[in-house]
Amino acid sequence: MTELGFFENERVELIRGVIVRMPPQGPLHSSPIEKLTSFLVPALLGRAKVRCQMPLVGPPDSVPEPDLAVVAQGDYRAKHPSTAHLVIEVSHTSRGYDRETKAPLYAEMGVPELWLVDVARQTIEVRTDPEDGLYRHVETFGLAQSIAPRAFPDVSVSVAAIFEP
Repeated sequence: MTELGFFENERVELIRGVIVRMPPQGPLHSSPIEKLTSFLVPALLGRAKVRCQMPLVGPPDSVPEPDLAVVAQGDYRAKHPSTAHLVIEVSHTSRGYDRETKAPLYAEMGVPELWLVDVARQTIEVRTDPEDGLYRHVETFGLAQSIAPRAFPDVSVSVAAIFEP
């Protein structure tokens, strides 16, 4: 329907058969995305692709558009990827939605690692070990800590750097 122009000039994603309008992004949401993108793209160059707000093909009724997805190298001109090494969602006004709706969907899709960047708390909740639509391991990282994706343990990210002005 999007390709036919039904949602022209609107940001939407398909989640479990429901077309969900995505709210406009304020600077508190955009800034962590920008910082993570500028760090991850050069760090993963030639090893993985970093896709910013692009679709992942989920179950037949879902096509989420995570804020960032680190996917395998490949040619995605004909088809979007269906999984990722890492998905990152920035939660400013969408914390509950990201935790209760999107996290189980990513777990169901087999995404091995999900980072929920909580703007208000200035933390990153790292969810790993998906099983039966849930992440079995959840750990929260604060400003004094650094984290690295499991798939790329040499790529360490300072939590404070994501939130600093």
